[in-house]
Amino acid sequence: MRETPRPQGTVGETGSEPPQPRPGRALAHKPGASGSGTPHRSDGRPPQTPRGVRRADQVGRLGTTPPVPGRPTVFHHWAAVVSALLFLFIAWQISVGGPLLRVDERLGNAMSSGNLPGGVAQLLSDLGSVDVALPVLAVALAHTAWRGHRDGLPQWWLRPLVAALTMTAVPALVVPLKKVIARTGPAAMGPSTGYYPSGHTTTAAVAYGACLLLLLPYVRGAYARRELTIGYIIVNAGVGLGLVRRGYHWPLDVVGAWCLSVVLLYAMCAMCAAWAGRAPRD
Repeated sequence: MRETPRPQGTVGETGSEPPQPRPGRALAHKPGASGSGTPHRSDGRPPQTPRGVRRADQVGRLGTTPPVPGRPTVFHHWAAVVSALLFLFIAWQISVGGPLLRVDERLGNAMSSGNLPGGVAQLLSDLGSVDVALPVLAVALAHTAWRGHRDGLPQWWLRPLVAALTMTAVPALVVPLKKVIARTGPAAMGPSTGYYPSGHTTTAAVAYGACLLLLLPYVRGAYARRELTIGYIIVNAGVGLGLVRRGYHWPLDVVGAWCLSVVLLYAMCAMCAAWAGRAPRD
């Protein structure tokens, strides 16, 4: 009969030993070894996980850096520059009575006799009044300050303060510009001047835009953030449409106000990013 081979071993062994680590693998899971899966790497590189890259703030808690409404990127730079140039171009056309002015007046007269009901147009235009826009902004300012203070964020007052300063810049810029450009309004407004840029449009765009920038960091989910941004665009488009439909402004008055608002909101983002960058860190 053929003998069944027995496992090799020394005399006196009662059982098999646990498997021994193979050469080249023994250091694979030791802290500090190159190629290990632990956060400690001998080459000094951070682990390939978002949590490992995050740093604690002054109080040692992760993720408590105050949200900033977007550091300006190349796109934001160009958007602000293009908006400023377009604003100046429209102002120049109005001042010299250029061909763009005549097209604007024909378009405004056609829109003022459109199918949008007058009551709806009035409601939309009222969204740009200070009686509506400023209380909405005040609620956003208070909420942002409360959230930041509650979460113990350093400089929790920074973004609300910058947003409030941006809003105060609206009348400081719009009123002198109206006087200097001195554009005549639509026929329904009589022979008075001072309609470019539209104050209601600028108020709505800056106030609701500041609310958007303040609240977006607290909105979870890309879908919700996108819907909130689309809502902001729709509201401001409605304000401009209502103003033109009611005969309060020409279309270019609204477009120029939007351009000025882009510049102001960009300045708000830039100030928040710059001031947050100069904040003392431990």
